[in-house]
Amino acid sequence: MSQQFFESFGAPDDHVNSTEAVLDQRTLVLNRSWIAIDTTTVRKALVWMYRGMARAIAPDTFETHDFSSWSDLAIASGEPAIHSISLRIRVPEIIILALYNEVPRKEVVFSRRNIYKRDRFTCQYCGEQPGSEELTIDHILPRSVGGRSTWENCVLACVDCNRHKANRTPDGAGMRLLKPPVRPPWTPFLSLKLGIRKASWERFVSERYWDIELQA
Repeated sequence: MSQQFFESFGAPDDHVNSTEAVLDQRTLVLNRSWIAIDTTTVRKALVWMYRGMARAIAPDTFETHDFSSWSDLAIASGEPAIHSISLRIRVPEIIILALYNEVPRKEVVFSRRNIYKRDRFTCQYCGEQPGSEELTIDHILPRSVGGRSTWENCVLACVDCNRHKANRTPDGAGMRLLKPPVRPPWTPFLSLKLGIRKASWERFVSERYWDIELQA
């Protein structure tokens, strides 16, 4: 699909955003085995369909369509669509790749949310669960003496325990951890940014919980 093709698109219906905004929305990408592996833009999804690299999946019937048959589908009132002078086409929310059948391995993102999830919102020194607002992330080996922000060196601590430990190691503060901190054993297959998940993806996406990765 050429750049001229996209440049020919006019403004979409009044109930949706601009054409550029629609083309920049996210489309779920499945491998050949129907496993969700990534997301891409609507623009790239249409390019891949046009080149025969992918087919669109109709969310209601799960039928697959090449670019030609997808372009021939009727568009319901209120359904997001883009159009040019000669073509009006539904927004593909899910595509399936024609050849690729791998599942990219994803590591657990080191984030505040995932530390809270791993430690079950529990202070790792006293075992209390005071609520997220009363919990902090404590560096077992303080950063002032070379401690790094890693799974093995960070734990949740309540405000009181964090204050008591201060700039010391647990041994130096006379404190003990409930258990050694480790990298979570989760094996996620897909990383999604907040706010982009669509109802049509539910069959293929069970959970997303990644936030911005913390700096080491």
